[in-house]
Amino acid sequence: MELSQLTAISPIDGRYRNQVAQLSEYFSEYALIKYRVHIEIEYFVFLADKKFFSISAAAKRSLRSIVENFSTDNAERIKTIERTTNHDVKAVEYFLKEELDKLNLASLKEWIHFGLTSQDINNTSIPLSWKHCMEQEYLPALINVQSEIYSLAKQWRNISMLARTHGQPASPTTLGKELMVFVERLNNQISLFSFIPYAAKFGGATGNFNAHHIAFPKKDWIKLGNEFVEERLQLQRMQFTTQIEHYDNLAAHFDTIKRINNILIDLCRDIWTYVSMDYFKQKTKKGEVGSSAMPHKVNPIDFENAEGNLGIANAALEHLSAKLPVSRLQRDLTDSTVLRNLGVPVAHTIIAMNSIRKGLGKLLLNEAKLNADLENNWAVVAEAIQTILRRENYPNPYEALKDLTRGKAAITKKDMHDFIGKLKVGAEIKKELKAITPQNYTGVNAKY
Repeated sequence: MELSQLTAISPIDGRYRNQVAQLSEYFSEYALIKYRVHIEIEYFVFLADKKFFSISAAAKRSLRSIVENFSTDNAERIKTIERTTNHDVKAVEYFLKEELDKLNLASLKEWIHFGLTSQDINNTSIPLSWKHCMEQEYLPALINVQSEIYSLAKQWRNISMLARTHGQPASPTTLGKELMVFVERLNNQISLFSFIPYAAKFGGATGNFNAHHIAFPKKDWIKLGNEFVEERLQLQRMQFTTQIEHYDNLAAHFDTIKRINNILIDLCRDIWTYVSMDYFKQKTKKGEVGSSAMPHKVNPIDFENAEGNLGIANAALEHLSAKLPVSRLQRDLTDSTVLRNLGVPVAHTIIAMNSIRKGLGKLLLNEAKLNADLENNWAVVAEAIQTILRRENYPNPYEALKDLTRGKAAITKKDMHDFIGKLKVGAEIKKELKAITPQNYTGVNAKY
């Protein structure tokens, strides 16, 4: 069968293709080839700038235009060369030598890939494409989710809600504050993520600039390597490497994304539960079906979809972060095939975040149900009453409230006020106690 969205094996390239097609610019075979071409050309220009050889400004512009105008036809040409070389990076080198011929720069062809090994190209291309995706796709998508949660938190900041610890009624809270929990958690992880450098390896066959140094022993290759990677590519060059980059910082990125995904899973499960408790209704769309058998149903499918995709993403991220930093001696090839899957967890995470935003946009607050749950659980103000009684040095207040409330089927407003009326305290204290309700016993929070 021809490859299409209907015949694709992975839902990333099938059912969900329209949601994540933009990730092809960072993680496809085409993207990897393009980034390799970019690195090779920038290194070639860098050597020219450092006076290893001379080319004109026009020639530099022509070379960089190869990247700017890089097409699938160019990528196909490189794949054709690869069928002969059986080496993907060498195919890029030969392609660029062909391009130098076209620019009448044939005499400079051997400066392409000078002194390098394939991992100098891969371990700059991949972190650069990863960096671009994180900055241009992943982080903006995550911040959009966080912003929407924050918007709802502000909208519902004064909505009182029965809290539940261990699934049991607990001291009331506000819906807005409960959403701010997720805003804060995401903000903390975004901050941590921003501190992790995008690391690269660039140092020749086994990391020691062997070929570079033997050809030009008077050149400071450490300084040149640092300048190329850090100033030209805006990556951080690792100083002591084997043939490959350590991948420790990349693993730290994966682990942070995994923690963020766990926070989002927690959000999805909470919202799903609130929907099941009828705290939220969901907007319906004409023509949509909630169940093939039960016409009344409006299922929280967006949060379920998100939870499933986040789980798949985390499984992939777990393998990536555990496997990549481990390589036999100076290098084995196990990282190569694994690195080709970097886009998989990112795609599932983007799909999940799209679903969360869609689900949040459907929520309709059922304030009557929230208020009814509070009204049916007057026992939750027992904490407030016994705390004030402690303040007044009343004997055994906790035990008195425990006897009144613990394990009882229902405690009503009348029950609580009758109890207060029998307390041996002054009228002002009784008035203070009777003013407490499940709706107003919600504490205080930082401004947001």
